[in-house]
Amino acid sequence: MPGPAELLVCVKCRRGREIPEDDRRPGQALYDALAARVAPEGLRVTPVECLQNCEAGCTVALRGGDRWTYVFGNLDEVSHPDMVLDGAARYQATTDGLIPWRERPDHFKRNCVARIPPLTPES
Repeated sequence: MPGPAELLVCVKCRRGREIPEDDRRPGQALYDALAARVAPEGLRVTPVECLQNCEAGCTVALRGGDRWTYVFGNLDEVSHPDMVLDGAARYQATTDGLIPWRERPDHFKRNCVARIPPLTPES
């Protein structure tokens, strides 16, 4: 049975633009939009300071338990929150983090920045 998972959202992302110091960054807006929605059961949405993908749009990471970790970029804070939560729900439903290719949101297929193996090696 799948365990809990976490969606990390870079709140410092500027999506490659200059943002006035007093203005809300696109990454923060993405996090706010995700936090305002009902997350799938077992999924925690967490803000993080930086995922080091600054020039490639807003960035999120999915991790949890013995799953592979995925980092996705080029996200839009207005049009992508529902798609991100759909992909996160599909990820959370797996035991290994590997969403079948045909079931992945199209954006996830084309905008994967990194795939990181789980800490616990497969036996």
